[in-house]
Parts: sequence; C-alpha cells; structure tokens
Amino acid sequence: MLHPIGRIVVAISAASTFTMTSAVQAQQPSPAPTAQTVPGSAAPAAVKKVTAEAKAEAVVPDTARTPLAIKVEDPNLQWGACPPLFPPGCRIAVLQGNPAEPGADVFFQVPGGYTVPAHSHTSAERMVLVTGELEVTYQGRSPVVLVKGQYAYGPAKAPHGAKCRSQEPCTVFIAFDGPVDAVAFDGKL
Repeated sequence: MLHPIGRIVVAISAASTFTMTSAVQAQQPSPAPTAQTVPGSAAPAAVKKVTAEAKAEAVVPDTARTPLAIKVEDPNLQWGACPPLFPPGCRIAVLQGNPAEPGADVFFQVPGGYTVPAHSHTSAERMVLVTGELEVTYQGRSPVVLVKGQYAYGPAKAPHGAKCRSQEPCTVFIAFDGPVDAVAFDGKL
C-alpha cells in the first residue's frame, strides 16, 4: 500500500491592478496612462494600466512532517510494495503528492539482479538513477544502461522493461505527469 506524505494545498485567487510598460489588451478601453519617472532618470516612462485576474493552486510541503530534501537511506521513508505485476522485491516510496493524482514523485527500488517486467504507464515519466546500474529497454529501441546520476525520459504509453545490473539495489527517482500506474505488457520489446 502506498502512503502519500503530508502536504498542504493552498488555493490563491486574486484580482490585481498594476502598471506595465507594454501595450496589453489594446482592444479594451483603458484609462489614460499616467506619466511616471524611470528610476535614475528624469525621463517619463511609457505605462498602460491593465487589470489582471489570477487563480492558482500551489502544493506547499507540510514542513512540520515532510523534509524538503530526502535521501534514499532515510529511515523515515515509507516504502510499500509495487503493484502485483512486479515480482516480490520491488518497492516504492511516495516522496511528494498523491499517486492517484497527477504530479507525484516517487522512489522506485529493486534489488540487484532484479528484472523489471515489461510494462507501460499512462503518464510520461522523468527519471534519475540514484543508486545502482540499470539497463532500460523501450519497445523498438536499443537498451540503454543508466548509471548513478543519469537522467532518462519515458514517453506516456511506451512499453519498457529493465534489469538491475548491479549487485546493489537500483533506485530510480521518478516524476510522473499523470497518476502513478503500471500496465502489464505482453508483447516484444
């Protein structure tokens, strides 16, 4: 079972009036610009008054419970088993976000010598190998061997598999665009 680590979601909604030095919203009537002085000069700056409305949602770490930086070896990481399509030994830790929602970050770890069965994800994934040496094969592509610190990108719905070539565990940091999932793939890579 995966356990999301704490977070606070903050919704921000604001309507602001501000001045800019560009011609924005020219199709809408606006009050006459007021002359302002350019800092360090007596020359007036061209200004136009515009009104902007913004709505944003920010994910803010709950720093009372979640560190901003974490190591693979941290004893407070909550590791859980991988989905059933992966053989025993595979584990995952949620670092940020909710795996059922877009934007979660995870550590994915397998023991040395482990073969990750062919699968795909509905989301694209951005990965950095943190420990070990991992051979990754995407359908129709030559295998690539990732070493510690190396980045890799996996397109959404692209079948792939892997083999941990080191004796030490292979740990991959993965950032998902969409919800975290794994779909078994029975075809040829």
